[in-house]
Amino acid sequence: MTSFLKQPRAVWAVAFACVIAFMGIGLVDPILKEIAADLGATGSQVSLLFSSYMAVMGVAMLVTGVVSSRIGAKRTLLSGLLLIIVFAALAGSSGSVGAVIGFRAGWGLGNALFVATALATIVQSSKGSVAQAVILFEAALGLGIATGPLVGGLLGEQSWRAPFYGVSTLMTIAAVATALFLPATPPQGRRTSLADPFRALRHPALLLLALVAVFYNLGFFTLMAAGPFALPSYGIMEIGWTFFGWGVLLAFTSVVVAPRLQRRFGTLPTLTAVLALFAAVLAVMATNAGNETAIAVGIVVIGGLLGINNTLVTEAVMGAAPVERPVASAAYSFVRFTGGAVGPYVAMKLFERHGAAAPFWFGAAAVTVGVVIVAAGSTTIRRALVDTPSPDPEAEAEAELLGDLA
Repeated sequence: MTSFLKQPRAVWAVAFACVIAFMGIGLVDPILKEIAADLGATGSQVSLLFSSYMAVMGVAMLVTGVVSSRIGAKRTLLSGLLLIIVFAALAGSSGSVGAVIGFRAGWGLGNALFVATALATIVQSSKGSVAQAVILFEAALGLGIATGPLVGGLLGEQSWRAPFYGVSTLMTIAAVATALFLPATPPQGRRTSLADPFRALRHPALLLLALVAVFYNLGFFTLMAAGPFALPSYGIMEIGWTFFGWGVLLAFTSVVVAPRLQRRFGTLPTLTAVLALFAAVLAVMATNAGNETAIAVGIVVIGGLLGINNTLVTEAVMGAAPVERPVASAAYSFVRFTGGAVGPYVAMKLFERHGAAAPFWFGAAAVTVGVVIVAAGSTTIRRALVDTPSPDPEAEAEAELLGDLA
């Protein structure tokens, strides 16, 4: 425990930046309705704040390895932080919803560059074991995901612009600390290419798992976009607290519950059951779309299911193809983020045309397709998990965590 807490200042600087970076996932949830009202936008238009962020992050995951293997980890980290600082501030200064959407996309690019490099930097710079470094990274991930909606709610009560300015300010502090305390990190290892992740997708098991992730991300992003609008009487802080509960449960189940269920029942049986439960909860929310308590409880419960699901799918991805784990992670992240990014827009279009229940039915149907893919491809996936050689533990830990970002 002593070595875990007594880390170099460089490690704490990067860990702090990780917390702020992961806040970006749920930061905008509490202020979606206020952005729409102030800028005269529709629900489907503000849903593109998620779509642009996730789509650009997914595409950028293809190039993060290319960049870091050529300019080194520190320069990659600082490049990502600088992009987040600039685009978060520009989003807060925007006068149209289109500008906010565009600047949010730039934020996604910065987030991809930073997050894809952060764990390797913490592992390299920390004292103690790799496992302790991973715990520190997981703690930062969980804290950021959980507090993002709460910070968005607290600052959003002043103005919907305040959360964007807050992130930009905090990231500026993190960038200065990283520049001062993190030693130079020259490029290491093999230079990867843009073609590597696409070659990895030729392996059927990896492709199947990536497709599963697309469909459960459609359900996930539907929840993130439609959830606030399905709570019409909830204010900014009430939405913030609801999604704070979602984030806390997601962080807890991904770290604590998922490994225990996996050991007890196995990866694929647990994954199938959790996806089925996810679809069922979305269906219950659809049938109770007029009951705000049911919607709020459903949001929090789904956080727990997502935590389990993220951990199980990502771990399976790491063993699904005989390629370097960061390459597998890049391929998987590209498919899951870019494919799932259409979910918020489609969900909110359904909301506008058919009412509050429609997006949750859409999400339930999408996740059900994921269940079918797991069931149909279980033999292929199981065979790949058995046949793929065990990777280097440090590389496996890094790639697994990079796959847990959504």
